[in-house]
Amino acid sequence: MASSSGTSSESIQIQNSASEEDLQALMKKRKQKRMLSNRESARRSRLRKQKHLDDLTAQVDQLKKENGQILRALNVATQGYFAVEAENSVLRTQHLELSNRLQSLNEIAFYLSGNGSGGGGEVGFGGGEANNCEGLVRPWSLVPGESMAMYQYC
Repeated sequence: MASSSGTSSESIQIQNSASEEDLQALMKKRKQKRMLSNRESARRSRLRKQKHLDDLTAQVDQLKKENGQILRALNVATQGYFAVEAENSVLRTQHLELSNRLQSLNEIAFYLSGNGSGGGGEVGFGGGEANNCEGLVRPWSLVPGESMAMYQYC
């Protein structure tokens, strides 16, 4: 009976040995499969990163292009602003000159209509006394302190 128990013990050892070899082979196969899976995952990750980098580079190029267009439009608008500002300044100066001229013409019309001193009630340059036009030729003579009419009634 000893031989039967020895045979069964050897048989168990052979089975254990075969089981260990199968287990090691299975573990090795799983390890290889995991390594391959990790390599593929790393490759996909690198591809994703490269695609993301390419997308960002394209976006940077697009934004640079848009910034250039905005800058050109801003320069055109700025030049337009300065042109309008210069024209506005000229128009303000012309407005001031024309306002002064209108005021002078109104004063002349007031003087000629007889409401001013020395007008004599006549409008126009001809047919009256020569001194009727004195205020037009020499406007400084209209200053009240220098007018002889001021001293007539003293």
